[in-house]
Amino acid sequence: MKVKTIHDVDVHTSRGVPPDLPSRVKVAIAEEVEANVEVKWNDVKEQDFQIPGSFKVEGTIQDKDYPNPLIEQRADPYIYLHDDGFYYFTASHPLYDRIVLRRASTIEGLPDAEEVVVWEKHESGLMSEHIWAPEIHFIDGKWYIYFAGGEKEDVWAIRPYVLENDHANPLEGEWMEKGQINTEFQSFSLDATTFEHNGKRFLVWAQKVQEDTISNLYISEMANPWTIKGPQVLLAAPEYEWEKQGFDVNEGPAVIGRNGRVFISYSGSATDDRYAMGLLEADQNSDLLDPDSWTKHSEPVFASCKKTEEYGPGHNSFTTDKDGTDLLVYHARPYKNIQGNPLYDHNRHARIQRMFWKKDGTPFFGYPGFRLENRKVRATVYVK
Repeated sequence: MKVKTIHDVDVHTSRGVPPDLPSRVKVAIAEEVEANVEVKWNDVKEQDFQIPGSFKVEGTIQDKDYPNPLIEQRADPYIYLHDDGFYYFTASHPLYDRIVLRRASTIEGLPDAEEVVVWEKHESGLMSEHIWAPEIHFIDGKWYIYFAGGEKEDVWAIRPYVLENDHANPLEGEWMEKGQINTEFQSFSLDATTFEHNGKRFLVWAQKVQEDTISNLYISEMANPWTIKGPQVLLAAPEYEWEKQGFDVNEGPAVIGRNGRVFISYSGSATDDRYAMGLLEADQNSDLLDPDSWTKHSEPVFASCKKTEEYGPGHNSFTTDKDGTDLLVYHARPYKNIQGNPLYDHNRHARIQRMFWKKDGTPFFGYPGFRLENRKVRATVYVK
């Protein structure tokens, strides 16, 4: 594999004193993108620092290499790091008939962790078909799962629902159905996510209201974890060509707050290789219920990558490692061509990779399968 020197650092020492090479360095990984990374340096020979002058030492970036894929056939992946030290993972099950959870003390431990079915679809009526895109949240001392479900009698009558569990371990205890999140319009709606900001809790979700779209993004304040209050505000509708490939879609919102702003990533277009991610942003001190507070980026921020053979990346979530480094969780297929309806092609695998931040404070997602391993740094050691 080709390697690349991406950054030089200067180190000073005195004659006869081994150089103190930094364990972490700031490197440029793309235009306007820098990252603080761990480095493993090659051994320094003793004779190199015995006489005044300078010499070079090469090092290799130690990027954490998560399994890729992380978990196969788990679309719409969601990972939550709780204050008990466990990572909790849920996603759409390929049968679309249940909600599953697993947990591990490390992200690397999730693939081999026991998967527990915590809830199964009804035999008929509400929540009896298309059980999609669960998310797990811990709010005011209780666990909540947000998910979407249809009806056996009308499989596309999909609505958002909430489960609650007060057990310390959400893989145990009883999950109680809190019911449907009732929006202003009774129509196709899904992909609900919740977040707290400046003392208020909000819900963001996708819903079909206009006849010429499959789904728009909406936001509302919440009275409690299963009830919205106040106005239902349109955040985004498909307007750019990349959002309207196959279907006009804005869906799968995920929220992260950094650098004085609130960001919402989302997914657009059909769920085949044209599926891609976009980005909204607002100032953290603005009124998040005011559509004018939000700016929508015109280009996708994450799309299919032929080089890594990851196609249709999207419906992401965000988490961190235990050092606080931001991580992007998403799904993607290992091939481009699909037979039949892509919704029932279940090889959308859960994946995870490090995300970065540009100098202007906006996120840099890279491309699906982006890794820093094997990239080189170089130190120039000056001996006095």
